[in-house]
Amino acid sequence: MDILPTHKIGDIVALNYKTAAIFSSYNIDFCCKGQRTLFDACTTQNVPIEELIFRLKSVVNSTSYDEQEEPYKDWSPVVLIDHILNEHHSYVEETIPVLLQYLNKLCKVHGERHPELFQINNLFIQAANELMQHMQKEEMILFPFVRAMHQAITEQTEIPLPHFGTVENPIRMMQHEHDNEGERFRKIAALSNQFTPPVDACTTYRVTYAMLSEFEKDLHKHIHLENNILFPKAIDQEHSLNLVY
Repeated sequence: MDILPTHKIGDIVALNYKTAAIFSSYNIDFCCKGQRTLFDACTTQNVPIEELIFRLKSVVNSTSYDEQEEPYKDWSPVVLIDHILNEHHSYVEETIPVLLQYLNKLCKVHGERHPELFQINNLFIQAANELMQHMQKEEMILFPFVRAMHQAITEQTEIPLPHFGTVENPIRMMQHEHDNEGERFRKIAALSNQFTPPVDACTTYRVTYAMLSEFEKDLHKHIHLENNILFPKAIDQEHSLNLVY
């Protein structure tokens, strides 16, 4: 898609909601003032228009993760971990603050007419807190041990026994937490009519629901890569090392 200075902000966000976060980073109002052209908005906010258009094009023309399928099962545990960190953990960390901001705004502006927004907001706050703790445990405890096992197998060296015992112990905990988040997002989907904004929804409303839908899809992919591919590989690694606890 070509993006021109004469294009209206609201039209760009309507075409690809990922651009909303970029406009927000420049303090450009894409909701109430969405009828302005890029040129007018950049002039008012003193934003370099070439820079903004470049960032918008990068998002609009990028290929989303679900438009391609990689041979994940053929990847080593270390490559899988790097992919999960770079693609999914980073996505969650970057997206949570934006969604929290948007949901809080929706509750203030539309909560009286759409009280379900307060439930959705509370559920997402819970999800945000739990996911950040969950990812920290993976990054600080589980993933380093999986990397260490891979190195021990590759270099044929011994590995110190972890304090948590078999790797299946933290894996079971991670799977339980995955189940909790999956259920939480099923509730959010139901409350939001499967992320369908109401007829009177403003641009922020539509963007928020679209982002929640994408967040859920990313969460499903994230959980799939761990539960169905990485974790079994980690257990196989442990068996091959014949660790005795």
